[in-house]
Amino acid sequence: MQQLTNRSKQVSNKEMTLMERAYLPAIATGLAITIKHFFSKKVTINYPEVKRYLGPVFRGRHILKRDEQGRERCTACGLCAVACPAEAISMVAAEREKGEETLYREEKYAAVYEVNMLRCIFCGLCEEACPKQAVYLRHDEFIPVFMERDEVIWGKDLLVEDMNNRYTREAWTKEEAHLLDSKRANGEVTNVVPRAIP
Repeated sequence: MQQLTNRSKQVSNKEMTLMERAYLPAIATGLAITIKHFFSKKVTINYPEVKRYLGPVFRGRHILKRDEQGRERCTACGLCAVACPAEAISMVAAEREKGEETLYREEKYAAVYEVNMLRCIFCGLCEEACPKQAVYLRHDEFIPVFMERDEVIWGKDLLVEDMNNRYTREAWTKEEAHLLDSKRANGEVTNVVPRAIP
């Protein structure tokens, strides 16, 4: 007979002893494993009281960034909506009126900007497609749990950045992040202060 693998085991059909038939050693072994895990360090955390660090590449809550003067960066070009594979983003463009220069950075802005959070797959393609660095998926914040149907469509009231609580990062572009990583690896940089996008 030809052997197909070298991992085969010889099985014996020997009679079980009285102790083996009573299953007492197996029960004692199982209890010992349970007691060992009972006193070891727990791997679970008490969420939401304790929140785990999500990392710089995590994609969470959407945000529409403002510049340092508090003006909206979005120009309603529609590239984020076109890039979205789930078709979760919709917007309506409008022209900036006279006197609204402090509200909107460019002459064209998004009068309506909505994200359907049930359709969003958090891929980050909208973030990459935006030429004005207006759309970001926060690396430090989850989407809250929805209780009602009308809570899943997020408008500008929930998306536009609050100037009193600005979203900060250590690096805002891939190039900047790679440069920062190489400086950390060489020991040139040890502590970087997160900053808001300029």
